Amino acid sequence: MAEVVVLYKTPKDAAAFDKYYAETHIPLAKKLPGLKKYAVSKGPVASPAGPSGIHLVAILTFDSVADIQAAFGSPEGKATGADVPKFASGGADLLIFDTKEV
Repeated sequence: MAEVVVLYKTPKDAAAFDKYYAETHIPLAKKLPGLKKYAVSKGPVASPAGPSGIHLVAILTFDSVADIQAAFGSPEGKATGADVPKFASGGADLLIFDTKEV
């Protein structure tokens, strides 16, 4: 399996972020070809030291990194990527990696 982890930093307007993310961005991202699972954090994202500066974590699961690359190269992937600046005023970090059970 492979995953995309998106760390959305604290936005200027959290309520507007949450509304847009739920109503617009999630439906776009769910159209990514090859997407197997889509999960998001619930409630505050903390660190062992306290607040993290991260508003939301999204975890998208695919069969392989090649599938992730194909998904983000597709028209649906381009639309999803182009949508991020419309709501993520705090910025976002996107991480892509293969996973293995340990």
